[in-house]
Amino acid sequence: MSAATQNTYIAPKKKFFNNLIRRRYLIIMALPGVLWLIFFIYAPMYGLIMAFTDYNIARPIMDAPWAGLRHFRDFYQSEFFWLTIRNTLAISLLKLAVAFPFTILFAVLLNEVRSNRYRRGIQTITYLPHFFSWAVLGTIVIIWLSELGPANDLLVNRLGLIDSPFLFLVRPNAFWPLTLFTDMWKSTGWNAIIFLAAISGINPEYYEAAALDGANRFQRIRYITLPSIAFVISLMFILNVGYIMHSNFDQILVLSNQLNFRTSMTLDLYVFRTGIVNGRFSFSTAIGLFKSLVALVMLLIANYTTKKISGKSMF
Repeated sequence: MSAATQNTYIAPKKKFFNNLIRRRYLIIMALPGVLWLIFFIYAPMYGLIMAFTDYNIARPIMDAPWAGLRHFRDFYQSEFFWLTIRNTLAISLLKLAVAFPFTILFAVLLNEVRSNRYRRGIQTITYLPHFFSWAVLGTIVIIWLSELGPANDLLVNRLGLIDSPFLFLVRPNAFWPLTLFTDMWKSTGWNAIIFLAAISGINPEYYEAAALDGANRFQRIRYITLPSIAFVISLMFILNVGYIMHSNFDQILVLSNQLNFRTSMTLDLYVFRTGIVNGRFSFSTAIGLFKSLVALVMLLIANYTTKKISGKSMF
């Protein structure tokens, strides 16, 4: 091998190691995140084997008897199959159809507030619920909506809109709207940060030129703001579709009870009760795998559809 050929192979190696040395501090900073992904995301995927076996906690996973697709078939034939899928899709689609556009609208309107004092105040108020767990917020909601809570006191005694207290938490028909509005209360301000960041990156000269051409504020939003953040909207829409089979478990767990279970029993809650509470680990793993596969298919469909409509997609 000639000296020129050797240099051809050696130079890229030296360049690679030189880049590692030059970026060693960035690599050290990223290393904890990489290790977390390996040990808590990818390594546990080994346990998916349980979905195809009759796993018993007293023996290793590989020693469990092979069950094939029996757990998937049992779930399909159970009375909870269509119930859990209906509730999961209903809650997720409701949030996607209402909460997602509302977050975009909130970010756009907040950007139009000219007073920095009022804008910071609104941001603080709307961001604050995000930093509380659902154990805290759920307790607040349960107290507010109880028979003697502030909500019923307002509706019955103050406004006189109803004659007797409305039991929000035990009415199955009220559970889906309840999850929607409480989720919007907790996450709208926080989720709007992404859209506000995208809006802040728009060149101010576009707005100045539009104002000189006589465009009003609504027209500037329609023809400048929204088209400029279209890619971010598409990206967040695809990500939200990817989580459509994954309901907010903490929220559902706190707000659900035996009286509203016909509308609160989602896939995540069913997996928790069958797997953790009842110890049916293989059966619950099969449900979780089924849920993830469906979510993957829906993610690919959403990505393909968004690319066809807007020309923008994740991959």
